[in-house]
Amino acid sequence: METSITGSMLRDAFISASNCISNNKKAIDELNVFPVPDGDTGTNMSMTLSNARKELELMADDVTVAQVAKVMASGLLRGARGNSGVITSLLFKGFDKALAGQETADIELMTQSLEKGVERAYKAVMKPTEGTILTVARLASVKARELAGVETDLVSFWEQVCVEAERVLETTPDLLPTLKKAGVVDAGGKGLCMIFRAMLQVFKGEGIVADETQKKQAEAVTIETYASVVGSFEDEIHYTYCTEYIVRKEPKAEGNALKLRAYLESIGDCVVVVEDDEIIKVHVHTNNPGLAVEKGLEFGSMNLPKIENMRYQHEAKKDESKVTVSSSNKAYKSVPPEKDYGFVAVATGEGIEAMFKDAGADCIVRGGQTMNPSTEDILAAIQSTPARTVFVLPNNKNIIMAAEQAVKLADRKVCVLQTRTIPQGLSALLAFDPTADYKTNSTEMTKAFERVQTGQVTFAARDSEFDGVEIHEGEILAMDNGKLSLVEKDAVKAAYRLTKRLIKQDSELISVTYGKDVKESDAEALRAKLEEKFGSRLDINVINGGQPVYYYIISVE
Repeated sequence: METSITGSMLRDAFISASNCISNNKKAIDELNVFPVPDGDTGTNMSMTLSNARKELELMADDVTVAQVAKVMASGLLRGARGNSGVITSLLFKGFDKALAGQETADIELMTQSLEKGVERAYKAVMKPTEGTILTVARLASVKARELAGVETDLVSFWEQVCVEAERVLETTPDLLPTLKKAGVVDAGGKGLCMIFRAMLQVFKGEGIVADETQKKQAEAVTIETYASVVGSFEDEIHYTYCTEYIVRKEPKAEGNALKLRAYLESIGDCVVVVEDDEIIKVHVHTNNPGLAVEKGLEFGSMNLPKIENMRYQHEAKKDESKVTVSSSNKAYKSVPPEKDYGFVAVATGEGIEAMFKDAGADCIVRGGQTMNPSTEDILAAIQSTPARTVFVLPNNKNIIMAAEQAVKLADRKVCVLQTRTIPQGLSALLAFDPTADYKTNSTEMTKAFERVQTGQVTFAARDSEFDGVEIHEGEILAMDNGKLSLVEKDAVKAAYRLTKRLIKQDSELISVTYGKDVKESDAEALRAKLEEKFGSRLDINVINGGQPVYYYIISVE
C-alpha cells in the first residue's frame, strides 16, 4: 500500500502525462466542436506540457516533490498556449503551492494540490463556463476531499479521482448544448482525464507512458537521412554554433539517447539525436558547444566534433526599434525602458505585420489561429520593448489568457487589451494618443476596437455539424464577429455576402485584407463587386496581408 509519493514518482507521473497527451493530441483536437483550422485543444495542451517535460527529464531521482512541482509549474506557465494550455498550467500551479517545502506528498497534500489548482484556474477565467475542463477539475477535487478523510492508499485514492473525473466528463454535453448538438464531450476535460490516468500508471508502478511521437520520429530519422533532416532546420538562427558529432557507445556508459536529447534541448534548439546499436549521431544549435560535447562524452568516445559559427554568413543589420519575435524563439534580451509607452502585437503575414509596424508596434509576435504563441513568447516581446508601459494586442480570443499570464512575469507595467481580431488590434493601436495619460489611452483604445465589426473567411478543417448546418471538409466558412454566418463553395462569394451582413447604417469604411492563398485577381474581383454595390457611400480598402488560414479578413467601421 502506498501512503505517499516521492519526488521522482511525481516527476515521472507528469512526464507520463505529457507523453500521453502528445500521443493523443489529434484525438482530442477532433473533439473541438467548431471545424475551423485553429490551435486546437489537444495541440495546445501537448505543447504546454512538453515545455515542462523537457525540464523534468533533467531532474535527478533524489528530488523532492516541492522541487518537482516548482519546475513543473514554471515550465507549464511559460509554455502555456491557448486557453486550454493556460488553464492546464493553472491547475498544476496548485501542486507548486500545496507542496512547497515538502519532501513527499500524501493524500491530504494531493487533495490540497487539486483544490488550489482549481481555485487559481477559476479566478483566471473572467466568465467560467461549466461543462468544460474547469468542471471536470472542480468536481474531481471535491471527490478528492471526500476521500481524504477515509482513504489510506494513495493509489486507490488517485484511481477514484480518475473515475470521478471521467464520470463528470460524460456529463459535459448535458451542461453545454453545443457539445450535445455535436455529440462529443469537452475536449479539455478529456485531456485532463488522460493526464490523471497517465499519472496513475506511474503511481501503480507500471512505468511512464511511452512517447509514441518520439518513437515514430526516431524510426523515420535514420542515420542515412540524417543530413537531409538537419538541413531542414537551417532557416532561422537563434543560437550561434552548429555542433555535430558521433559518439561510439560504450557498454558501461550510463543513460540513453533520450536523456542526451533532453539535455541538448535545454541548451539549444534544432536538436536531432539518432541512435543505433553502436553509435549516437548528434546535431544541435547552441551557444555552448563545449557543454554539448562534454555531455556527449558521458555516453562514449568520439572523434573531433564539427563546430561552425552560423552567424558569419547570416549577420545583417536589424531594425532595433521594430523587433519580430518568432513563436519558436524562447531566448530574448530584456532591454531597459527608454520611453513611456510601447506596443506588442500578435500577428502573422508579411502585409499584416507591416501594417502593425507602420502603426507603431514595437514588437510583433508571430502567431495566430493555427499557432497560438506561448506565454514565454509574449513575455519575450514585452521584455524586448523599450518602454515603461507596454500595451499587448493578442488579436485572437485564444491568445488573451496566455498574454495575461505574461503580465505577472514582466519587469515593467503591462496592459493586455482584449482584441480578438487583427482589425480590432489595428483600430486600438491607431487610437493611441501620445499626449494622453495611461488611463485615458486604455479606455479610448478599448472603445475603438469594440466598435469594429470583423468578418473572417476560412475553410472547414473537418466534417462537422454546427447549429443545424452540415459542414464538409474544405468548404468555405464565413464568420461574423467569430460566429458562423454562412457556408459557401467560393471564397470571393463568401467574402462579398459576409461584408454585406457587416455593414450598418452608419458604416464609413470597408477594409479587406486578403491572405497568401488568394490570387490578386480574385481580390480585385471582390473589390469590384464591393465598389459596384457600396462605392458611392463607403470607402473601400483592399490590402495584401499575406496571412495564412484566412482567405479574407474584413473590417467595417
